[in-house]
Amino acid sequence: MSTIPKSYRRVVLVRRPPGEPAESDFRVEEVPMPEPKHGEVLVKVAYLSLDPYQRGRMRDAASYAAPVGLGEVMTGGGVGEVVKSNGARFAVGDSVEDRLGWQEYAIGGAATMRKVDPSLAPISTANGVLGMPGMTAYFGLLEVGQPKPGETVVVSAASGAVGQVVGQIGKIMGCRVVGIAGGAAKCAFVTGELGFDACVDYKAGNDLDAALRAVCPSGIDVYFDNVGGEVSDAVLRNINFFGRVALCGSISQYNATTPPIGPRLLGTFVGKRVRAQGFIVTDFAGKYEPALRQMGEWIKSGKLKYREDVVQGIDKAPRAFIGMLRGENFGKMLVKM
Repeated sequence: MSTIPKSYRRVVLVRRPPGEPAESDFRVEEVPMPEPKHGEVLVKVAYLSLDPYQRGRMRDAASYAAPVGLGEVMTGGGVGEVVKSNGARFAVGDSVEDRLGWQEYAIGGAATMRKVDPSLAPISTANGVLGMPGMTAYFGLLEVGQPKPGETVVVSAASGAVGQVVGQIGKIMGCRVVGIAGGAAKCAFVTGELGFDACVDYKAGNDLDAALRAVCPSGIDVYFDNVGGEVSDAVLRNINFFGRVALCGSISQYNATTPPIGPRLLGTFVGKRVRAQGFIVTDFAGKYEPALRQMGEWIKSGKLKYREDVVQGIDKAPRAFIGMLRGENFGKMLVKM
């Protein structure tokens, strides 16, 4: 076991950005090492997860989760090693995952903390394909989208942490899968490494409607929406009768200072009897265990692949987070401590 230092670094929120976050909205500070109380553990964080939902937590607005307070540690998932234990649930040396925050060490032990099996896959996957993003993809597609063999599934942000898993599960389910991603390199990864049937580059400057019609000749049955905005408008104009839309996120609008006004397509939903459902991954928390086992089996068999985008050091977290919101990351965005 490594020696526990007397202090550690963490990132706190110091300003609520009205639009795109800036590095000055955060502060890296050094604080004394805490001592776990009864039932708690001290975790040395190995990997910090950066995810789009964290932008919403920077706003002082009502949502499904409380906002981060000014001067408080930025929220975020993390995985690491228990280095001190004052509770029976976890022992020193255990690998664990929970909302540990943007910090090098964290106090944990809540009911949400889970033990991670390092033999299943590298522990970093507990923040990605075998964590919140993977569960989001699994339940969002299978429970909300309900794809059937032979149907066409379209997923936006296809090379991201959630999108790359959605498409591969769609292929496992016997569907035709089309991704939407930004840039030729990401599209090549999606079709080459991940095995999607096609990928549309929304940055190529082409007519997105026409591009989608070309690769979805039978229309679109299931849309897994990670981005919202103009990309989703184009997809929904090509949705089939009785199509299903899993509303996961709208990263294209997270930094908007005023709500964007786009095509009003709800009439299409009426005429085509389309079902759209928003969801939060914790809606399915009671089903995580069998889903994680299934995902682990798919990884071991080679049916499910993943890509991570890793930066080094807690001080790099703010810049990496801003870049992720711009779409600069390639795969699941992580900070390695």
